[in-house]
Amino acid sequence: MKKIHIVAIIAIAVAIGAMLSTLSDSSTYSNFSEAFNTPDTEYHVVGKLDKEKGMIYEPEVDPNLFTFYMVDNNGVEKKVVLHKSKPQDFEKSEQIVIIGKAKGDDFQARDLLMKCPSKYNDGSADDFRTEDEMREIRAKEQAEQAAL
Repeated sequence: MKKIHIVAIIAIAVAIGAMLSTLSDSSTYSNFSEAFNTPDTEYHVVGKLDKEKGMIYEPEVDPNLFTFYMVDNNGVEKKVVLHKSKPQDFEKSEQIVIIGKAKGDDFQARDLLMKCPSKYNDGSADDFRTEDEMREIRAKEQAEQAAL
C-alpha cells in the first residue's frame, strides 16, 4: 500500500470516531415523562417555573445547589435540583430548559437555560410595526424635532 492510502484510511477512521463520539454525547429535547422512563439518558426538558411552590437557595450552606419546581410542556410537575448557583432574574424567566437526568423522584440538572421576557416590549402584537409604519413614526419625530 502506498503511504497516501494509509494516511487516507487513518483520516477516515478519525472522522468516523469523531462522528460517533458526537452522536453518543448528544441529548434530546423531551418532557418529564420520557426522562423518568429512561433515567440513565440525559435530556433537555422544556417548561415553566412553578412560582407557587418555593425555591431553595442557601449560598452560605452550598452555593452550588438550587432547588425549584418546574412544570413541563405536558403539565407534569417535578422537583428540579440544579447543581449550580441560582441564575440572576430566574423568577422573571418565561421559559426554562433544564439539562440533566432523572434520579429517584427528582430531576438532577447540570445546566439551565432561560428565556427571559423582552426588555423592549411586552410581546403583544400591538407593539410590532411594519417598515412603512416605522418610517411614518420616524418622519413625525424628525418633523417635531425640526419644529423645535
